[in-house]
Amino acid sequence: MKKLSLVCIILLSLTFPLSAQSLQGISLTDAVTGKIIHMQSELKGRGLVLIFHSLACPFAKMYESRLIALRSKYQSQGFNFILVNPEASNNATDKTALQSYIDQSDINMPYLIDENQVLTKLYKITKIPEAILLSSEGKVSYRGALDNNPQSESAASAKYLDKAMDSILKGEEPSPGQVRAVGCNVKIY
Repeated sequence: MKKLSLVCIILLSLTFPLSAQSLQGISLTDAVTGKIIHMQSELKGRGLVLIFHSLACPFAKMYESRLIALRSKYQSQGFNFILVNPEASNNATDKTALQSYIDQSDINMPYLIDENQVLTKLYKITKIPEAILLSSEGKVSYRGALDNNPQSESAASAKYLDKAMDSILKGEEPSPGQVRAVGCNVKIY
């Protein structure tokens, strides 16, 4: 029994440092600025919110105003927001389309091109939009749907991502930590 406990403790101690290092070495292009963003450097403040997004997904369009409201409410409280597109490439046409979208939508956040789906595969993203909330240490604190009604913002009765960020602000662990995302399937390449 003691050996089993010791093995469990060793395995747990090995997994915690791995979660914090999972973003090290991952760099993606921001379609808005053209700069290379080193993901590890984005882990600051209270946490990092990654929203997996695609211009081809109507569900992503339905969440536009909610994304603007989330950024407005929580960015000043120490959360960093980034859109990630797993279906775009680094060619000029895709970059221009993404940049135009940000300019016209007033979302005003970096829009990263995950051309090789590095982040998508790392976090096992299957739907668009899907949110990943990372603590400042890199631990996934929440993953899944932004709320419980993609079609109607006013009919959403459970705002999962808001609740998760509020929990972090209170120094608590978000509960639930995961809610199934609803939307378009991610095209895996």
